[in-house]
Amino acid sequence: MAEQQQTAAALANDLEKFLKAFKDRDGNYKYFDRINNMMALGAQSLVIDYIDLDSFSPTLAKEITHQPDEYFAAFNEAVLSILREIHPDYEQEIREKVRVRIGNYTVQKGLREINADLIDKLVSVSGMVVRSSEVKPLAKKVAYRCTNCNTVTEAQLKGLVLKKPQKCHACSEKELEMDPENSLFIDFQMVRLQELPEDLPAGQLPHYVEVTVMGDLVDQCRPGDRIMLTGIIRIEQEQLAPQAKTSLFRLRMEGNNIEYLGGRAGSKDTRTVERIAISAEDERQIRAIASKPDAYEKLIASFAPHVYGHEVIKEAILLLIVGSVTKKLEDGSTRRGDINLLLVGDPGVAKSEMLKFAAKIAPRGLYTSGRGSTAAGLTAAVIRDKSGIMMLEAGAVVLGDQGLVCIDEFDKIKPEDRSALHEVMEQQTCSVAKGGIVATLNARTSIMAAANPMYGKYDPYKNITENVNLPVPLLTRFDLIFIVRDMPEKEKDNLIASHILEIHKDAEHAAKPAIEIDLFSKYLSYAKQGEPLLTPEAIDIIRSYYMEMRKVESEGMITVTPRQLEGLVRLATARARLLLKDKVEAEDAQRAIYLVDQMMRTAGVDVNTGKTDLGVLYGKPQSVVSKEKTFMEVFRGLAGNENNDVEDKVLVDELVKTGKFSDEEAKKFIQKFNREGQIFERRPGFWAKA
Repeated sequence: MAEQQQTAAALANDLEKFLKAFKDRDGNYKYFDRINNMMALGAQSLVIDYIDLDSFSPTLAKEITHQPDEYFAAFNEAVLSILREIHPDYEQEIREKVRVRIGNYTVQKGLREINADLIDKLVSVSGMVVRSSEVKPLAKKVAYRCTNCNTVTEAQLKGLVLKKPQKCHACSEKELEMDPENSLFIDFQMVRLQELPEDLPAGQLPHYVEVTVMGDLVDQCRPGDRIMLTGIIRIEQEQLAPQAKTSLFRLRMEGNNIEYLGGRAGSKDTRTVERIAISAEDERQIRAIASKPDAYEKLIASFAPHVYGHEVIKEAILLLIVGSVTKKLEDGSTRRGDINLLLVGDPGVAKSEMLKFAAKIAPRGLYTSGRGSTAAGLTAAVIRDKSGIMMLEAGAVVLGDQGLVCIDEFDKIKPEDRSALHEVMEQQTCSVAKGGIVATLNARTSIMAAANPMYGKYDPYKNITENVNLPVPLLTRFDLIFIVRDMPEKEKDNLIASHILEIHKDAEHAAKPAIEIDLFSKYLSYAKQGEPLLTPEAIDIIRSYYMEMRKVESEGMITVTPRQLEGLVRLATARARLLLKDKVEAEDAQRAIYLVDQMMRTAGVDVNTGKTDLGVLYGKPQSVVSKEKTFMEVFRGLAGNENNDVEDKVLVDELVKTGKFSDEEAKKFIQKFNREGQIFERRPGFWAKA
């Protein structure tokens, strides 16, 4: 026993030497200064860089992996002994709470590699936080007071289990009551860490591990954060039945330090960049690509090279991945910078293929499909844990925060689940109020959705709202809506066929992208960092286009709304970002207008008149509205105040006289109003208002 105490003390001395003597490159005493500042900052923990420890003494660094418990105890002791010399009063205060954390730890394992060999070892795993519980106090030691002689007996914590003493050790009295005054409690929270989607082997369920975090680590990470967690692997016994003891155990991690892989923007100084670290060499290649005159075409050609054609859509998707700058205003509100895109199209035009590719290449991309997604799965769910704790579990748009969420089969989602997306797409937050948890989570995602028309094929003689089974308010939140139609054309079909067959014949060379996929991915995440500013030329072009679209010839026809104006600015900024420019120039604005024009030509044309009319996206186009109005006016005029019957023939003649109806149309409208139950046939050939 004495030997062990001896080594523990010696170990503490060694570590104290390290803390006092370690100098960084600039010759500062790094850790001594940090400990010196602990009182001023009110800090209870000290983060030690593993690489520093390794350079100071490789043996210490090696041993800490195998005996983390002794090392952490010794480290805490060493920190306290240094504090005792500088701030003795503060040392008294935080004696029980002080913690040493290891940062930059190099023994990294995947969640799949955590097994029985690693029990009581220190490892570091990366993952995504999928749920976190509320914070509860955990007893470190509990004091029991004897009712007879007032002696205090202490019970120490073993793992997560407290053993209550059977009797008072002074007078053997059985009745003991708890004494909170002399007990010690710390904050405690359970977090579930799940494998990162990009580490997942194909066809496997993601593994997860439950992590307990204590002290000042609680509430450091929220669902959706990607973290690097350093901790000790522990085991606890499975509770199958209340009293039964089984020989089955389960693994749990005890968190020691949390570092971030990107995630919530810069509130901590320890953020490292996303998984995709960009080296200087990469940056050189990225700059080289962007400086070439054909950079834009090259980028578009590298996106999903196995899909033939659809250049405009590929361009739009690239702009969406890069996105525009989110502007913070003085009063705290923000202007959305993310672009949303909807593809509506016939089956078999490679919509899903493009979505999948986008999710794969975006810096944070998630792919979900329609039928399997509920409102809770898309936004956030409140669930009850096995311990009876209410927990918040993040859904797809929260996990994809500051990335891209691709939703396939958008029209197959149940309407009540789809309504959860309204808030996400414009306000970029997602609010939950269930089971006593009221929370607003960030969901700053771009949403890219694909939907099929209602009747299988897109019907060119109907407007988009009649083709797609989607509510109008949701359609208006998409910056771009593309209709992809499958039209037989001899030359194009020949090219598509040879493209597809070529891939089958020689998969290696046929669909070779202009820029290889790793570099492409890095290019996009690098492009996301730019913040280009609008130039006066670009502003003028966008303004004149907006004014032009507002004054379209026919009366009372709304063509574009301010929402489209914002969309134009976003697209222009995204294009400047994609080409790594620091200014949004005239050509960017023109390209944005070209994209919006493409959308107007397919989705924004009123099929009854053949004119552009955004009323089509916002419910009924002007032509239909004005005809309905005319019809009811004529009908009321003929029926008079007494609501007389109106003869079929007279009604048709009167309608034709207005000059807005032909004979057929007049008859069609009579049938339509009859179907909608606004008029009915009181006797054959005579109509009355319902």
